[in-house]
Amino acid sequence: MGNLLERFKQLPKYISWALIGVLLIIIVIYYPVGMLVVNNIDDSDQFSASAYEVENGSHSVSMAIALIDRETNQHQWVASSPFFYPSALLVRMPAFQRGIMTTIARFTIEMSDQIGRTRGSSQTDTDLQKAAGLLNYSPYVWLFDFSTSWLPTTSSQTQYRAGMEALQKYNTRLASGTAVFDRRADNLIETINRMANDLGSASAALAERIENGSGFNFNTDADLYYHSKGRLYATYLILRELQRDFADIVKEKQLEAVWNQTLESLKAGMTMNNFFVLNAAPDSAIIPSHLASQGFFLMRARTQMYEITNILLK
Repeated sequence: MGNLLERFKQLPKYISWALIGVLLIIIVIYYPVGMLVVNNIDDSDQFSASAYEVENGSHSVSMAIALIDRETNQHQWVASSPFFYPSALLVRMPAFQRGIMTTIARFTIEMSDQIGRTRGSSQTDTDLQKAAGLLNYSPYVWLFDFSTSWLPTTSSQTQYRAGMEALQKYNTRLASGTAVFDRRADNLIETINRMANDLGSASAALAERIENGSGFNFNTDADLYYHSKGRLYATYLILRELQRDFADIVKEKQLEAVWNQTLESLKAGMTMNNFFVLNAAPDSAIIPSHLASQGFFLMRARTQMYEITNILLK
């Protein structure tokens, strides 16, 4: 380090000032401006998958496809950004994206295990099985994954795009009558129960952070908060479209009211936005606990999802 400084001092002054100027540009302009340009936490509850739907296909699968396309193609997948990208310094957007993908991967597994096959003993749909494997890929891989190899590997977004294509193939086959979307009540019960269990893991992470968090760790708290937000958001959109896929059962069991209440609880949790995520004590009279507030709506939605499945059992 000392030799480097000596060499820098020996440079002509105009070169030294030029290097300092470049460094200032990188620090003051490249990273801050780049972060502002890239940052996009798209939590619109009006997001539609109509452009991805095929006649006689699945609305919920179309929504999964639309979300993957939006986050990997229309937006930049930032969770795997290397250090020389401005997006590498973002915390909220990558956490939100990871939360979305976690929920889509869980839903795809349920499609493969439950809805996308006639009975539990029947053959698993090859496209759904492929999609489930691809979407359960690490979100942090750029071109290298040094935890496994020093050689270049497949990036996260490439894997997710391949998973999206497998879902598209399934939906096309479903539309043509060569794939299964078994609209039985027991399939819906199992799928919603497992989606609710997935939210349970998110609530457990929030509870642990609330109980064990000491002081304020803004990045850690924001990462967990926005990851949960992404899970709530994707759950909201997929559950909204499952209501359309299982419209006959929803109507027969008179589930419209409780289903819509569940969506409202998910919406209340997913639309919370706080630039500074605070993790004060839940009973604090001065400083809010954003994690506790989010956890309330998450648990409320989870309880209502179990209420849906209880009604379906009757």
